[in-house]
Amino acid sequence: MLDEQEHPALADILERMRVVALPLHTRFRGQTVRELALIEGPEGWTEFSPFPEYDDVESAAWLRAALEFGWRPAPPLVRTSIPVNATLPAVPAADVERVLAHYDGCRTVKVKVAERGQTLVDDVDRIARVRELVGPEGRIRLDANGGWNLDEAEHAVHRLAEFDLEYLEQPCASVDELAELRRRIGYLGIPVAADESVRKADDPLAVARAGAADLLVVKAQPLGGLRRALAVVAEAGLPAVISSALESSVGIALGAHLAAALPELPYDCGLATVDLFETDVVAPARSLRARGGSITVERPVPDAGLLERLRPALAREQWWRDRVTRVHALL
Repeated sequence: MLDEQEHPALADILERMRVVALPLHTRFRGQTVRELALIEGPEGWTEFSPFPEYDDVESAAWLRAALEFGWRPAPPLVRTSIPVNATLPAVPAADVERVLAHYDGCRTVKVKVAERGQTLVDDVDRIARVRELVGPEGRIRLDANGGWNLDEAEHAVHRLAEFDLEYLEQPCASVDELAELRRRIGYLGIPVAADESVRKADDPLAVARAGAADLLVVKAQPLGGLRRALAVVAEAGLPAVISSALESSVGIALGAHLAAALPELPYDCGLATVDLFETDVVAPARSLRARGGSITVERPVPDAGLLERLRPALAREQWWRDRVTRVHALL
């Protein structure tokens, strides 16, 4: 175990690290294959998986989170399973049923909207199909990833309100836009959630201080780890939805431990993205896929055969080793 300010030596990390490339059954964030690095720490396996376009400075928080989870004991947990939502990429309405079939027992669906190159009509068709499939008791939340400007978001909310939305995640990019949109649509009773305004912000608490969100979407890796994420939620004083960043079961375990450590968990969490992969790094029986609408809180151990089968080309392995080397120097 390390002291709070210590980090394991680079050579130790690289010796313990394995790189994998996981194919997706549905394109997500423009990707059909997700590369990530797995590291076996003294406390268990951990994951470093910032997206390829993230620079080294932004990726440093992700490495801090990975090393904390692999080298330090987790904080006390108050639950052993986490209810999760299905995540639906911006697919055509005709593909909705196929994608949702991968999620076992999920009562909530997060629908991606405002996809570049698509229109509001595409979003309406997709959401209408989801509502048809989940029925009146199912929960639908939308995620725009900041893809609308203020007026577009207001127009979209009025058009989509008929589908009985649980909340609207990051409809606009800036905190000021979120605050103004929340003021404009308050009478509709649709909460506004902040994601990028938390995980990609220099000050993740600014959105709460500005009264720009009703709840926070929190990801452990971008915030720098379990303890940092717990502190942000506590100081913000807002309900939190714990979410993932398209991670393997090893990375999902970090998010599950965060969700399990929160005193309250009022929303289903976005921790079922393993269901977007064709395969996982652990044996199927141990994969943190949704089962009955929940995932368990545990530390999965990658399967040696899968680690070997999912290895990318040597050039990509070296790319990740070089990336970890650069980012480690910034810690």
